[in-house]
Amino acid sequence: MSTLAYVALGSALGAPARYLLDRIIQSRREGVFPWGTWAINISGCFALGLLVGLAQGHVVDARLMAAAATGFLGSYTTFSTFTWETMRLVEDGAFVEALLNITVSAVLGVAAAAGGLFLGAVW
Repeated sequence: MSTLAYVALGSALGAPARYLLDRIIQSRREGVFPWGTWAINISGCFALGLLVGLAQGHVVDARLMAAAATGFLGSYTTFSTFTWETMRLVEDGAFVEALLNITVSAVLGVAAAAGGLFLGAVW
């Protein structure tokens, strides 16, 4: 199977996973903060860091990286939704929530990726 097929397979699983998890999280939360997108992006950062760490130790082969990192996580995480939801917060006058979304997403995203990378490297 070609690398493109692995990416397509991973993508076909990542987008529905994102949609379902977002709906589950948002249905349990009140308020304007986009908790679903936030949880998806942070968990995706951690998972990508973990995969890269494992790949550096040659625990993950190239086909699995293509399917999981590029395919699944590429369609699971969503910068465009994060950006749109942040702009929606600004338009609604929820400036504190918008700033919190930007700051916490960036800081925790990098921390989650670093944590995943560390765990993958020592695995």
